[in-house]
Amino acid sequence: MPETSIIRIGTRGSDLALWQAHHVKSELEKLGCTVEINIIHTQGDKIQNLSFDKLEGKGFFTKEIEAALLAKEVDLAVHSHKDLETTSPAGLVVAAVSDREDPSELLLVNPDAVDSTESWGLKKNAIIGTSSARRKSQLLALRPDLTIKDLRGNVPTRVQKLKNDGYDAILLAKAGVNRLELDLSDLHVVVLDPTVFVPAPAQGVLGLQIREDDKALAKILSHLNDTTTAEKIGLERSVLRLMEGGCQLPLGVYCDGKTVHVAHSKVSSEAATYSTFSFENKDTLAQTIVNQLQNK
Repeated sequence: MPETSIIRIGTRGSDLALWQAHHVKSELEKLGCTVEINIIHTQGDKIQNLSFDKLEGKGFFTKEIEAALLAKEVDLAVHSHKDLETTSPAGLVVAAVSDREDPSELLLVNPDAVDSTESWGLKKNAIIGTSSARRKSQLLALRPDLTIKDLRGNVPTRVQKLKNDGYDAILLAKAGVNRLELDLSDLHVVVLDPTVFVPAPAQGVLGLQIREDDKALAKILSHLNDTTTAEKIGLERSVLRLMEGGCQLPLGVYCDGKTVHVAHSKVSSEAATYSTFSFENKDTLAQTIVNQLQNK
């Protein structure tokens, strides 16, 4: 904690990132804390003309914020947990995770591309927007007739591109749309079952990252930590870590508390394969999943 006892939150400047930061700010203020928000621009925000799988390195939306934490320019980073590397940089730790918003994917379809005879109500040979390797691989597996077109931008920008830029449909995380309360009344909206179209590890969860030696702030954040969510996404992210992948690995892992659902592709252009695992023997489950995936 800084000497002024003001908790400085570092965040990206997108609508969703600011919603997340203000949500955490509000929760901390309920605990009697004084909080301010500092916007930090990341590589992922600055480079909008490339799909994620063409960007170099990892941590496109986190590195600059983590650097500010280490430099003591901010005290707390609020991240979409799915954007974080599976191992925090030396000196940093995820001190708490939020409860989980709906982790499902949301398919938004232009009305003129609706066909009730096709799966998801999306016409055959439609053009669908996403820049996620994971989403691409599952689309290829479930609807190989679709044409995939790269899509970048924050959540409202992507929705506007659907309406203006020649896409028949786009895929978004439902959590972000829910949090921003976007008006989708002029679109056909389909919530995809997360046990079928498997989300990213920790999708829908916020990760609250601090300096490892900031014990005072860690104690405060313990009041915000959702232990049940932490257990489930801990397993999801353990699979990701053992696969040695960053947030753009074509891997979906979703733990619903009884079963672990996995979608995996060896490369971003290859259709995903699907597996399910019983949520038992949790200490060895992540390694069991990885062993099976690597042998496929």
